[in-house]
Amino acid sequence: MKKRRKLQNTVLCSFSLLAVLLILIISFVVSDQYIHKEMENCRKTAFAYTKSAAELIDGDTIAHYLETGEKDDYYYEILDFLNSFRLNTDIQYYYVFVPFEDDLVYIWDADALKPDEKEEDVDACELGYHEEYMEGGKEATYAIYKQDPPEEIELANDEKYGFIASAYSPVFDSNGEPVAVVGVDMYMPDLQANMREFLVVVMVAIVLVVLVAVLLIFFFVKKRIVTPINKIRDASRSMVENLENEEAIKVTVDTGNEIEELFDSFKQMYGDVKDYISKLSAVTAEKERIGAELDVAAHIQASMLPCIFPAFPKRPEIDIYATMNPAKEVGGDFYDFFMVDETHLAIVMADVSGKGVPAALFMVIGKTLIKDHTTPGRDLGQVFTEVNDLLCEANSEEMFITAFEGVLDLETGEFNFVNAGHEMPFIYKANGGFEPYKIRAGFVLAGMEGMKYRAGSMMLEPGDKIFQYTDGVTEATNINNELYGMDRLGEILNKVKLGTPHEILPAIKKDIDEFVGEAPQFDDITMLCLEYKAKMEREENAQ
Repeated sequence: MKKRRKLQNTVLCSFSLLAVLLILIISFVVSDQYIHKEMENCRKTAFAYTKSAAELIDGDTIAHYLETGEKDDYYYEILDFLNSFRLNTDIQYYYVFVPFEDDLVYIWDADALKPDEKEEDVDACELGYHEEYMEGGKEATYAIYKQDPPEEIELANDEKYGFIASAYSPVFDSNGEPVAVVGVDMYMPDLQANMREFLVVVMVAIVLVVLVAVLLIFFFVKKRIVTPINKIRDASRSMVENLENEEAIKVTVDTGNEIEELFDSFKQMYGDVKDYISKLSAVTAEKERIGAELDVAAHIQASMLPCIFPAFPKRPEIDIYATMNPAKEVGGDFYDFFMVDETHLAIVMADVSGKGVPAALFMVIGKTLIKDHTTPGRDLGQVFTEVNDLLCEANSEEMFITAFEGVLDLETGEFNFVNAGHEMPFIYKANGGFEPYKIRAGFVLAGMEGMKYRAGSMMLEPGDKIFQYTDGVTEATNINNELYGMDRLGEILNKVKLGTPHEILPAIKKDIDEFVGEAPQFDDITMLCLEYKAKMEREENAQ
């Protein structure tokens, strides 16, 4: 049995996964916003320092200091300004330089010590100190120097100082031309710690909020969805027992939503099933009664057809065998054979239109009339003419019969026959094979009053055989809607042509079954085979 997961467990797992996803997304968004905010604060602070120094410095003095390398009072005034800011802020480096093609030259470089710094930690540069560009520094410095962009900031993670924000602003002379660049490297030792602390606080808050929300949603879903569904499940499990005990449903569901509508539908289904079972019991009883009656009718019908073989054990001149397999409990096909007198044998093969009980009843009438009107010496055409008129008198259902009747003279081998819209028989001639005997088919019986039928005749010799059948044989259909057909019937007949009638018919039925396969039987299958074995001598006329 397949193991099923509880709905509430599935809901809890789903919301838990959703909570984790929300925590990750919110944490990422908040962290990103926090970093951008800190970066913006750093940018504003760093640029405030660079712009202050750039606006304070007289750009016209840069060329003089660069050319002479001499320090005057103004030079130290600016240096004190830079040192003061470096000492009292988070500035790690505060400097002014002039960029050249291959290197840059420092004009001012603040070297004041902070209280927590040692002398060796400060890398002071003298006026005119040359320094090579760091990788990519030349392009970035010239971009600032040429004001394209007009200002720039970089954020780097130094192994010694942690996060350092570097900002640059150009210094202009009195003509508005850039002559130097002010640089600031701000030390932000607490950025990572603050970021971690902030993330911890945010994630804890998010986890608590999401956890509370998930629990509230879970209990809501459990109360409003899972519990009512479990009630419906328990009610459905006990439905059969309650139906047997004729008890009403005791469970109530009051959710005010689609689940309550589902339960109302279940209660309606319960009532409908209860009524259906009551009606079904009555219908089943009636069906069993009809089935029993049909079973009796099938036995009665089978007993009406000759079913004892060999049929004429004291008649060595003939051998005959016939079968009928109805498509339903009772069928509309019938066959018959009987001695008209001491020297004449009659065979009948017929098919009533329709199936089931009406066809079976009409079959009984047709069979009885044909046998009663077949008398010694009477023309078979006249027999069918009278039977047709009698059937038309009481045929309110407008049914009809296709029929073939033949009478064999056992002394001479003359075979007289009449055909009322039935299939042509197959005739086997000794030392030959089975071939369809093309005879003109008359109109069906009970189709129209006043029809005239004409008989025909042929001669049979000892060893000849007649095979007659209904359309259920040739129209047997397989799952591909292919018909069994006359050609296949002729092939199987000639394969078993040397067999006795009792051997020929089962072989044909087996071949039909193999052809049809899993497809249901659509029509009655009825067959008859007569073998004329020898001519009857006149002194052996006793049956």
